[in-house]
Amino acid sequence: MQFRKLAIAAAIGLMGVSAHQVSAADNTYFDNFTALAGNVAAGSLPETAPLQLSSPFFSQKVLADRNTQLGLGESNSGNWDMITANETGTDAGRYLYAPFETGQGGVQRTDLWTGVTKTIVQSGTQGFRSGDFSRWTPWGTYMTAEESWGTNSTNGRLFEVTNPLADTLSADFVHRNVVPRVSHEGGAFDKNNSFYFIDEFNGGSIYKYVSAAPAATTGNSYFDKGQTFVLKANGGSNSNAVGAATWEAITTGTGTPLATTAGAMLNMGGGSFSMDGRAAADMVGGTNYQRPEDIELQVLGNGDEILYIATTTTHEVYSLNLATNEMKLFVSRATFNSVTGAAVGSEFTSPDNIAIDANGNIYISEDQPGGRADIWFANDADRDGVAESISRWASMSTVGAEPTGLYFDKFNPNVAYVNIQHPASGNDTLLQITAVPEPETYVMFLAGLGLMGLMARRRVG
Repeated sequence: MQFRKLAIAAAIGLMGVSAHQVSAADNTYFDNFTALAGNVAAGSLPETAPLQLSSPFFSQKVLADRNTQLGLGESNSGNWDMITANETGTDAGRYLYAPFETGQGGVQRTDLWTGVTKTIVQSGTQGFRSGDFSRWTPWGTYMTAEESWGTNSTNGRLFEVTNPLADTLSADFVHRNVVPRVSHEGGAFDKNNSFYFIDEFNGGSIYKYVSAAPAATTGNSYFDKGQTFVLKANGGSNSNAVGAATWEAITTGTGTPLATTAGAMLNMGGGSFSMDGRAAADMVGGTNYQRPEDIELQVLGNGDEILYIATTTTHEVYSLNLATNEMKLFVSRATFNSVTGAAVGSEFTSPDNIAIDANGNIYISEDQPGGRADIWFANDADRDGVAESISRWASMSTVGAEPTGLYFDKFNPNVAYVNIQHPASGNDTLLQITAVPEPETYVMFLAGLGLMGLMARRRVG
């Protein structure tokens, strides 16, 4: 591994490419790149390779596409969204999961061993609508949720697929009603198995659910009873705040409303009750953010956990240290663009998804159409929760689409996946991005640069 990194770094250097520092301790090649100076032109690249990538050592290929799925008779309503894998348990890392963000939502699973993609939650099951969030649970199941909530809505629900590995066309799809209803997109578990989620809304809040059984081995136990809290930054009853943060309870420890939030309880009919998380947050002074979307959680070397939250409307990403309870502004339009050395300004627009690579680097995908939709690399060298600069890592050209669900493989640090969602063609695609080319490719490349001697010396040295 060290030899390959040194050889590749040397090749990049001779090409005039500004690479990040290379060391034997590096776990991935994804942070070795040259920042793109601008956007790729809309429609300039084929939909089979829609990304302009920032390194000659990155490659892309389509693993699945909607036209093929429909041709196979799969129930596939499109708008493929957030991605996760089976991160633990039997055959860990074999499958990728993604929901459909449509009025007839569903869930598909891609088998990375066989190349087969199949729909395991059929489109429209239980009225599932606008599937977005995608997460593997600590007990080994799959969760998704609806990015659809508002007055008189019956959605805003969190679901668990309790048998995500089963060979089935109709997976067990269970609504977990103890979690209040909001417009779900991001979700993450901390080291104590508390669950964080957001309300994707202008004026939406950030929430934490603490199960009464955090070590549960099933969703039935984990979601049986628990308490939900809303974040209050800098005192709460405010918007877009940073500073000291606290968590204000909006339910009891069993998930029932408090006296302060009883007015947020909803009668869903048939003896079923649920809580409007948005209304409850407002009742207790939760801090409002403007379309908080994806969230990701990172563990630092000192054990602190950082929760990153993208807010699309205000073009910002926040960082919340869960150990110190301090909220900071991680990236904004005032953050330096590494190419220009000046504030990035409107080049950085509508941050949506967040991803973390094997070296702990943060990537931010924009919710913009082809020709403007970029994926940015955030440089936070000291891991203080404030990025020193951002760099354009990839740019997408597909007309009408956006890149979504960027996910770095937990078992192969040089592989990532991203969905190209709602293209004008209607043919959503699942892309694999690889950071290191096949051996024969980089050997030929190095030979072309006259570096075979360098390679030989590295072997004997």
